Amino acid sequence: MAFHLKQIHGLCLSFNKARYHLPCVTSLFSAFSSSSINGFSDSSIKEPSFDQINNNHSNVDEGRVLSELSDLFQFSYTNTTIPNPYKESSPVNPIQSRGTVDDFLLPEEKLRGIFPQKLRGKTAIEHALSNVRVELSIDVIAKVVNRGNLGAEAMVLFFNWAIKQPRIPRDIRSYNIIIKALGRRKFFKFMIEILHDMVKEGIKPDLETLSIVMDSFVRARRVHKALETFENLEELGVKRDTESLNVLLQCLCWRAHVVAANSFFNAVNGKIKFNSATYNIMISGWSKLGRVSEMERILKASIADGFTPSCTTFSYLIEGLGRAGRIDDAVEIFDCMKEKGCIPDTTVYNAMISNFISIGDFDECMKYYKGLLDSKSDPDFDTYTKLISAFLKAQKVADALQVFDEMLVQGIVPTTGSFTSFIEPLCNYGPPHAAMMFYKKARRFGCKISLKAYKLLLMRLSRFGKCGMLLNLWEDMQESGHTSDMEVYEHVINGLCNIGHLENAVLVMEEALQNGFCPSRVIYSKLNHKLLVSNEVEKAYKLFLKIKDARRKENAQRYWRANGWHF
Repeated sequence: MAFHLKQIHGLCLSFNKARYHLPCVTSLFSAFSSSSINGFSDSSIKEPSFDQINNNHSNVDEGRVLSELSDLFQFSYTNTTIPNPYKESSPVNPIQSRGTVDDFLLPEEKLRGIFPQKLRGKTAIEHALSNVRVELSIDVIAKVVNRGNLGAEAMVLFFNWAIKQPRIPRDIRSYNIIIKALGRRKFFKFMIEILHDMVKEGIKPDLETLSIVMDSFVRARRVHKALETFENLEELGVKRDTESLNVLLQCLCWRAHVVAANSFFNAVNGKIKFNSATYNIMISGWSKLGRVSEMERILKASIADGFTPSCTTFSYLIEGLGRAGRIDDAVEIFDCMKEKGCIPDTTVYNAMISNFISIGDFDECMKYYKGLLDSKSDPDFDTYTKLISAFLKAQKVADALQVFDEMLVQGIVPTTGSFTSFIEPLCNYGPPHAAMMFYKKARRFGCKISLKAYKLLLMRLSRFGKCGMLLNLWEDMQESGHTSDMEVYEHVINGLCNIGHLENAVLVMEEALQNGFCPSRVIYSKLNHKLLVSNEVEKAYKLFLKIKDARRKENAQRYWRANGWHF
């Protein structure tokens, strides 16, 4: 027996002198020694299990990690146990194994996720795109190229694949999507190539396409490229006529490049025929800068060319005089219009209202607003938006609410963005009663409320402890299709803590944790302090354990994503 132990001991020494240390051999020796002392035979010695070797490892969700690794490295994973390394496994189709992993992704995210895999070759990428189980449409294509961080080559490759699909029409609308996406990210070389490919396909660019291309260059402050593109329009099958000139001047004036627009306007004078819209575009550009002398010069040139000033022209003149601080002159022009028989329309009244809003004279604003109601014209969306925003900024909530009621009665429903702009100032001062009145009226008339507006209302209600209204608003938000994020949960928990409903606050906190959201330390500290003050030590301790586990997972997820593991 002693000789046998010497042999085993010599074997272990030889392993210890080796380059790599094998812990299994040491464990085997210890197990053999103990079994020999207890009188067991050699055949009773068993190799330690995998769980015994790794009994000191931290408790992590190995199943989820292995599942994600199997999808990333494209090998089969079906069980949480360690597979037998000596057992041969059949090859698995990576496309089929990906199906259950990306079911929670949006269609555009599934398509966009093909490109980070660094597939080699155009054919491989197109094959992978074809195997993605999504219903391709124009809207999905727009979301793929407009969002995310795809490069120019990836965007063009995806569009060329998508345009070959049977459900996607090969028309100017489809090409405008990719041209706008490339121009917005300043991929001008690829944008021009798409334009030439479109012409080769027999699709002629329209004025919208021309506007997208010109605006992309002007927005990137490459005015010379926009002018060069206009000079070479015939290569794209577009004529250099009055309509195309108006598109170029409109883009330049809209982006405040009025000096460049004026220079080009003078350069092409006599070469391209002008119309009334051309002169109005130039007057509108100078009116934004308050350059009254330049506006008068363009107006005289239009009259000399045989064009009569229209209401649009007068609206630009009045707006320019207001920006220059010459309100009295603007009023004089408005009165002269009536004397000469030119009846002001809604745009002219809007210009007068804007001028008096800029100086804070709300009495004159309402005077011209009532004059608009008494005239043959009706207020439009811009009229109501300007008045309501001005009243809310000046904290005249009653007047703003009255104009908002008149707006809804006229059948003009505010857009999602405009309603959010109404709610923002209301949630900065005073109680939430007025903001909730705006919300109820807008929702009654079918206005779509944004998630940002819901968050602002929830924040205001939670601060004032209006938990009944807060919970009803939260329910309305979920019914409208918005999903709750951590900010929403924090507002609800804060409101419940303010009125002492700690049990409900704990339930909401647990729901947030179950949905994968970890609350901020401020909200958790507030709830934990109130639980301890209320002598709810057991609830506080259980919540502490759940928060501790959630923070550990959050830190692990942050570490994974910092190293490129996005799951």
